[in-house]
Amino acid sequence: MPVLPVDPPHDADVLIVGSGYTGLSAAIATARGGRKTVVIDAEAAGFGCSTRNGGQISTSVKPSLEKLTAKFGAQKARAIRGEGEQALKWIGEFIDAEGIDCDFRRVGRFHAAHTPAHYETLVRDADQMRKGEGIESFAVPRAEQHREMGTDFYHGGVVFTKHCSLHPAKYHRGLLMAALKAGVEVVSHCPVGRIENTGSGFRVQTAKGEVRARDVIVATNGYTGALTPWLQRRVIPIGSYIIATEELPETLIDELFPTDRIASDTCKVLYYYRASPDRRRVLFGGRVSAAETDTSVSAPLLFESMIRIFPQLKTCAISHSWHGTVAYSFDELAHTGVHDGVHYAMGYCGSGVSMAGYLGMRTGQKVLGLAEGKTAFDDLPHPTRPLYTGKPWFLPATVAWYRWMDKRQTRRAMVTEPSRL
Repeated sequence: MPVLPVDPPHDADVLIVGSGYTGLSAAIATARGGRKTVVIDAEAAGFGCSTRNGGQISTSVKPSLEKLTAKFGAQKARAIRGEGEQALKWIGEFIDAEGIDCDFRRVGRFHAAHTPAHYETLVRDADQMRKGEGIESFAVPRAEQHREMGTDFYHGGVVFTKHCSLHPAKYHRGLLMAALKAGVEVVSHCPVGRIENTGSGFRVQTAKGEVRARDVIVATNGYTGALTPWLQRRVIPIGSYIIATEELPETLIDELFPTDRIASDTCKVLYYYRASPDRRRVLFGGRVSAAETDTSVSAPLLFESMIRIFPQLKTCAISHSWHGTVAYSFDELAHTGVHDGVHYAMGYCGSGVSMAGYLGMRTGQKVLGLAEGKTAFDDLPHPTRPLYTGKPWFLPATVAWYRWMDKRQTRRAMVTEPSRL
């Protein structure tokens, strides 16, 4: 880990709050554009989901083209969906250009159906995306499922061939080193207490003194708090939990993940998993309870879910358990814009590995006044809900309902189409 300055400077052209993918990508853009750029974080650089995620990279935009068209019209819908494709393309090109060693691979994703009905819907939707948006995929019926994954738990799935994987902490380290090389000052353990718009710039009160800045970018995503109450009311912090198995025999990894793809499923409370980059362990993640919990509780719950999918792992041990906080939005879309003069980008809805860096980069370009900084997310309404202040009191009931529905659908599918195990 490089040695970082202890205190922030007294002034900066650009001050960025948050040192994850969004903040560092914005910082690289502004620093390379000639702006004195400072990044500060309440925790260590990269604390949270930027270094503790599943390392899976998709096209990032959750609502379908059909749903977005109904809401925004065909042209805007295509532009929004296209940003997901651009983010996926951008991260690969950026990693290659910067020479970041982070186990980046274009492996594809196997998206598994937890019932036969979900398989039919998944295949139909994938066919529409292939024809209407050019998103490459192919269907894998249950009879051929073992060529993609060593399990009988699912009822087939679809492979999205362009999805990718990486090592999240190595990727963050590469971003950090690129930012430092560009001249960015990164200050850890420096909470911000207040951001004041003076009309000609900003006065930012931190635990280590005041910083005056021409521009401010807030890049806090799942850790957005009372510092920015308007933003806090528009993102829903949700914990995501991951375990890693002990090192496993090569033959077992080859059985479980013969194509080395990343994987996820169609459950509302979904699971995501993969072999580790060195193909020695299984990394398994998801949401394990209706309320937030800690890793000592989440690890055994994730293990139970993992062995339902992969009973071959029932005797293995868990070596690591961790979690991070992602941010959902009420419309399931990322958002970027300016509020009270402060730039922001956040709300990646669990698909932020590519989108966070991409929108961070675009936000940096906006601060520089560059036309290419404009995105299809810029002028979207940014909804909240009455009485919501940033504490998702509704989440436990929602998650419990979705989990009950997932289990009910899975049990029914097992009765109508029994497992081969």
